[in-house]
Formats: sequence, structure tokens, C-alpha cells
Amino acid sequence: MENITLKQPLSALGFPPPSFKTLTPKNSNKVMVVKATVAVEQQTQKNNVSLIKIGTRGSMEVIGCQREDLGVVWAMSAQAFDNQVKGEEEIKQHQKFVIVMLLRMDSPLALAQAYQTRERLIASHSELGEEGAIEIVIIKTTGDKILDQPLADIGGKGLFTKEIDEALLNSEIDIAVHSMKDVPTYLPDGTILPCNLPREDVRDAFISLSAASLAELPAGSVVGSASLRRQSQILHKYPSLKVENFRGNVQTRLKKLSEGKVQATLLALAGLKRLDMTNNVTAILSIEEMLPAIAQGAIGIACRTYDEKMASYIASLDHEETRLAISCERAFLETLDGSCRTPIAGYAYRDQDGYCVFRGLVASPDGTQVLETSRKGLYDLEDMILMAKDAGKELKSRAGPAFFDFLATLK
Repeated sequence: MENITLKQPLSALGFPPPSFKTLTPKNSNKVMVVKATVAVEQQTQKNNVSLIKIGTRGSMEVIGCQREDLGVVWAMSAQAFDNQVKGEEEIKQHQKFVIVMLLRMDSPLALAQAYQTRERLIASHSELGEEGAIEIVIIKTTGDKILDQPLADIGGKGLFTKEIDEALLNSEIDIAVHSMKDVPTYLPDGTILPCNLPREDVRDAFISLSAASLAELPAGSVVGSASLRRQSQILHKYPSLKVENFRGNVQTRLKKLSEGKVQATLLALAGLKRLDMTNNVTAILSIEEMLPAIAQGAIGIACRTYDEKMASYIASLDHEETRLAISCERAFLETLDGSCRTPIAGYAYRDQDGYCVFRGLVASPDGTQVLETSRKGLYDLEDMILMAKDAGKELKSRAGPAFFDFLATLK
């Protein structure tokens, strides 16, 4: 497992802390490159022990360094950078010098969510505002490592959480920050997920350089998406379009779009908002046009089952309305028990009268079969779980076992 610990705030798009700069190349769409100034000295410094280590997915690569006092610039790996710093320390035992690091982040959205959690913890608990009280540990997951295959082909469930869960259970981190739509319906033994932050906009964003909407794309146009949910709903409404596997972080996908590899793509609006990248949006799809993924737009925070201190910290951040909605949607998903090749969508929300409205969908990847249902009831956990399970049982019955058996065989 590849872990990187950040003791100082590192800039993520939409979260630029003081003294750090985000560099945006002219020919990019806010590609994440960070310039961080690090002071290195041989003298003994105060050892700040972290009170909380936050785990999140992604990876970070040192792609260049510069000695400011010498004006020397060089490119190197993280290990080479570490060796260079140690060598300079031996030469300048008591003198302070500055190295500028250029860093490339693979998952700036995950990092932005970790920093949102960090800021909320500090706002609620003053002792966590001390320097070094909270560390962010970046963990490269299976889903981050394998980018050239559809998620369904490499395991589907838990691809972006497995290594983080292992770090949590091994006490390498104290809490784990997840995008809830990445979290399987089961949790590893020894962990709990008692907290959801307030939910962001659940809708999908349509992005294209040549059309104002999906309806305006010419026949044969290619839409890039790694989501079977999006694929099935696009092809159901627009069978003349093509959908191709399109993976990578937000910046990578936008770059591919600008290079003409596809004519359009769909991204979660929540992620674009958290990265302050909504300027890239061509149109926002309504819930009726594109039912969102289970738990889309929600952040979940997990800890070890018997870690009462961490459970207390994160419980103070919990947004009950979001947690109940996510529990409802995940109960629907669990009831359907679809494979990673099953396009499933679901959305629960509180209406203006205070009731829970739930909509669910299951489909074939080619969009030829789309089954939908809805429920309305009290905005209460027990009632919401029951209505979601009932909705799942209905669609499972209407689809029949042959439908799910067939989907499990698709490649």
C-alpha cells in the first residue's frame, strides 16, 4: 500500500490554503499541479503528535524541485527528493534553506473532501486547530492504480475503499473519508460509518465543446463515461449515440474531451462544485433526465468500531437528513443485490411537506430495458429503509432472475 502523509495543508482545487499556490498551465483545464514551499533544517524541532490521521484515496508525485537560494531546478522521484534533502542537511547542518516542490495529484477531489472534513473538525473542536493536530494520509487504492479497464472488469465493489479500510483497521489512520457512492453496502468487520456530511447537489453535469445538450449531439457521437448507470440511461433516451469507457479524475476526463477523444462526457456536479470547476459545465441534467447514482454527492466518514474518541469527533459533523437519505438508497441497492455490471440508480429526498420521496431504477447496460419505481413515506429511518427495500423487491420481481443472471455474464 502506498501512503503519503501531509502534515501541512496542501492546496486542492477549491481549497487553496495560505502560502501555497495552484499552478494552472495555459493549455489545461485546471490540471492539478501544486507548488509547495518546504523549510528544511537540521536543528531539532518541536515534534507535534497528530491527534487525528485522516485517510483518503489518491496518490502524489514529486515531479520537480528547486533550491531557491541556488536557483537550481531538477526533476526527480519522491525518493530522489528525499535523498537530496538529506544530503543538503549534512552540508548545511544549522542553516535553513527552502526547496520548492512541484507536486502532481491523482485525486484532487478526494483530497478536497478530506480537507473539507478537516476544516469541519477544526471548526467543531478547537483543540484540533493546533498545528499538526490533524494529518492527511493519501492512500493509493486499486481503483486509482488501474485506469485502462472498466471498473466492472477489475472487481467493481470496494475498488476505492479496500486499501483505506485496511489502513484504518491497522491503525495507520484514525478516520477514513469516502465518497459514499464508492462504499459497498457492507462494511468491513471492525469499522463503522456513523457520519455523513451535508449532501452536495446530486445531479449530473453534461459537458461538451460541440453541443448544448445530449439531444443536440449528432447520431454516432461518442459520450465518454465509465458509469453503466449513465450509459444505460443515455442509450435508453438516445439510442443513436455511443458510450465508451472513460476513466480518470475530473481533470483527466476534461483533457480527453478537449483533445476530441469524445464529443461529450457526464460528471457528477457535486465533484465539480467541490473543485470549483463548474465553469466547465455545459448543462445540468435534471433528476428526470438522469437519475443519480446511489449516494451521489455524499461524503461518509468511518472509524474503528470501538474507537469512542474518534466516533465522538465525527458524530459532531453528522448531517442527519443526509444520513437518512443515504441509508434509504443503500437499502435499495442492497435489496437488489446487483453485480457490479448492473446499472442501478436511486435518490431519496425530503419534499416540501417533510415526507421522504424515493425513486429507484434498474436497467440493462444497452438501455433497452429500464425499470423504474417510486415510493413516498415518513422521513424516518425505519420507514425509509422499509420503503427502499420494498422498491427493490418490486424491481427485482419485475425484472426476474434471468435479467440479473444475464447481466452477470456480460463482458
